[in-house]
Amino acid sequence: MQVESLTIPSVKLFTPTVFRDERGYFVETFSKRAFMEGADIPATDMEFVQDNQSFSVSRGTLRGLHYQAPPFAQGKLVRVLSGSIYDVAVDVRRNSPTYGRWVSAELSSEAANQLWVPPGFLHGFVTLVPNVTVAYKVTAYYDKKSDGGVLWSDPDIGIEWPALDISFVLSEKDANAPRFKDFISPFD
Repeated sequence: MQVESLTIPSVKLFTPTVFRDERGYFVETFSKRAFMEGADIPATDMEFVQDNQSFSVSRGTLRGLHYQAPPFAQGKLVRVLSGSIYDVAVDVRRNSPTYGRWVSAELSSEAANQLWVPPGFLHGFVTLVPNVTVAYKVTAYYDKKSDGGVLWSDPDIGIEWPALDISFVLSEKDANAPRFKDFISPFD
């Protein structure tokens, strides 16, 4: 398992070894031991309680920027089962030296890579091709009262989303999310 720390070191990109032959491929998508050893992530941060999956029909489907507030804050291990996405994490830990900064990675089913987004980050992605299936493990159960978001296109964050020459497809919730300047981070 290859592990890369992004420019915000607590966000990690995992690329497993893919064993290919004439039948197809085999890949170990999760091993707690490999993730803890290779990425130096504490065992308590890798206690997944729920798996989620989304399917997006259209290229340019944007989901985010989402978070869940403590005590239901979620760490996410994101991977793509079919297609590819541009995945983004924004640091909203109040005392972090990288508060308000973002990192991104392209994830694809072909690369079999995964992004670890720790609690204390906004998370979102846009699909780069049609018919994309994304799966992610989370470290806390969904809690509607703790659910929140920030506007994906907020200029105060300045995420450089890929130019897809189409209008992004958004939910009403994501299109009307509050601005970053109005966001009061619940993360210490």
